[in-house]
Order: sequence, then C-alpha cells, then structure tokens
Amino acid sequence: MKRFTFLIRLLFVTCTIIAQTQVIAHRGFWDTTGSAQNSITALRKADSIQCYGSEFDVRMSKDGKLVINHNPIYKGKIIHRTSSRKLNRLKLKNGENLSLLSQYLEAAQNLSIRLILELKNLNDKEKETEAVQEIIKTVKALNLQNRMEYLSFSLHAVKEFIRLAPTGTPVFYLNGDLSPRQLKDLGCAGPDYHMDVYYKHPEWISECKALDMKVNVWTVNKEKDMQWFINRKVDFITTDNPFLLQDITNP
Repeated sequence: MKRFTFLIRLLFVTCTIIAQTQVIAHRGFWDTTGSAQNSITALRKADSIQCYGSEFDVRMSKDGKLVINHNPIYKGKIIHRTSSRKLNRLKLKNGENLSLLSQYLEAAQNLSIRLILELKNLNDKEKETEAVQEIIKTVKALNLQNRMEYLSFSLHAVKEFIRLAPTGTPVFYLNGDLSPRQLKDLGCAGPDYHMDVYYKHPEWISECKALDMKVNVWTVNKEKDMQWFINRKVDFITTDNPFLLQDITNP
C-alpha cells in the first residue's frame, strides 16, 4: 500500500512538472551585467539559470551566410547587403563580435538549454528555402537536432522547416493570423503568438490543448500578464525577464 501511495504521489509530481509553464529567454538572458541581446553570453546566462530555452534571431548575409541578429540593419550595415566577414567584425554592446550561426551553435554544444531559432523573413522564398537548408545542415553537423525548435513569421519558412527538419522537431508559426486547426493541418507544433493575439482569442489556448498542440506566447514582461497566461496553462512564455517569470512559476 505504501509503495502504491508513493507511486501515485510521484506520478502527481511528475505531471505537475510536465504541465508547468516553461521559461524561454527572449534573445537570451541579456538584461544582466556583461550580456547583450543575441549574444553567446546571453545564451550561456540563460542556460546558467536553467531556462527551458533561449530564443535567438537568424538572418542571411550578402554572401549567403547565416548570422545572429534581430534587426535588418546593425550599426549602419544592412544585413542582406553586407558580407558575413564584415558583419562578424561588428561588436555587440557587451564587446562580443556579432556571431555567425555556426559560431553560436558551436558555443551551445556544451550547454543543455533548448535552442529556439527564429528565421527572420527574407522576403524571397528561394532564399528562405536556402536558409532553412543551411540551418538544418549546420544543426546536423553539430549534432544538435534534439535540442532545436524553429519559429518564423514567414509561412513559407515554417512549411520548409516542417518539410526538412527531422520528424518530431517542434516548429511554430509567429504571425498570429492562423487558427489552431489551420496550424495543426500544416503540421505545426502550435502557435507562438504575441500576447495580444491570445487576449483577443483566448479560446485558441483551449483549442490547442484539445488538438494536443503546444502554446507559446511572446513577449511577456509584466507580472500580471505572466500570471494570466500561467493561469491558462500555456506551455511556454517568452520573456525579457526570465528571473521574474521563474519566481512566479516556482513560488
């Protein structure tokens, strides 16, 4: 009887852990000393505080190389019109060089955190397919397939990730214009929408649960918003304030 009771309690604790909303650091844990958005330091710091995942942004340079940066222009350089060599020399706010994707992922090899890769819109389907192919190739070469999740505002890029990534790799759509059923039919793991979309369509959260899909929400930085989504048992919250979110999810 004691063994049965122990197993029931263990099952309850396990289910509670699995069901708990997970923390994703937006562009890494950058809002802390010595860090910067989309830096390798931000990735390592997100890993050090045991976030579920660290989100980062990928763009394509003039010579077809993949680089880590959010905005299409950095320090006066238009990413898609600048060589990867020149981009790689640019300094981030913490003194790091702007990373190539290969450098960023190499740094991730010794970590355990999930890698939440967002491919920014390239406004060219052929280039987006080329980018997805290169991403999948680089990830495979570094043996990181089991730690990757992919995101994009581009529906074409999302479809290409679903087509080319290993079966079961989570792929999320960011744009906010498709229902859970539409995403399910595409093969997405679920929506990764801005919080305003869910406030407008709160029923989409329960619809995702019914369809056995995951729910991610971005970018949630205020405690009241975090609590609203935690109460609705979303799977992931992407935030610039991972410490605050961890305090709320682990009181």
